[in-house]
Amino acid sequence: MLCRVVAVELEVARGLNRLLYSVEAMYLSIVREVVAYAVEHNITSATQLQRLFYRKYRWEYQGLHAHLVIQAIRQAAEIAKSFIEKRRRGLVGKSYPEVKAVSIRFTEMAWGYGKFIGSTAPIRVELSLPGGRTEVWLRPHKRFWLFWWRVLSGEAELASTLIVKRRLNRWYAVFIFDIKPKKELPQSVVAFDINENTVAVGKIDIKTTVSKVVD
Repeated sequence: MLCRVVAVELEVARGLNRLLYSVEAMYLSIVREVVAYAVEHNITSATQLQRLFYRKYRWEYQGLHAHLVIQAIRQAAEIAKSFIEKRRRGLVGKSYPEVKAVSIRFTEMAWGYGKFIGSTAPIRVELSLPGGRTEVWLRPHKRFWLFWWRVLSGEAELASTLIVKRRLNRWYAVFIFDIKPKKELPQSVVAFDINENTVAVGKIDIKTTVSKVVD
């Protein structure tokens, strides 16, 4: 399947902005700390890092949804793995990677995925933030609606993971659409005529041939 990514701005009031900033700060802190540990100890397994750090961060950041903790650790594992591989190939001169920003990954358990895909025209998302589920309004644009129409018509599927990212003090929900390959009827066929010493190959146009037969 082909993947298409569509970013939609969120309508964020002051209180919601503070919540999102707090989630981003906790998420970024986890990623940075786990990356540093993973690189120092040469660990690239997300499962191993999750066993080491999950309980620690669930206790330390009790307002952060459990699945966000898991995704932060997994994101750290990806960054560490990429850095360790580049270091092994001599492509980096730093001791540790510098993590300046993160994309907050909400799995289907951490946002209202089921409710969203059940809507004909979704205009808001539910996010698990400190204090519980919070409805956030979207500012959908033409590109989003074009892909959403493909979901409704069965030509695409919406991925269950939603990414929330901040750019220039604006917050965006990033949707991933998996585009299904089109099943088109064949326009022509290739015919083979195999004799003892020769092979004849011919291309037959289906529409033209059918029209001649009907006539």
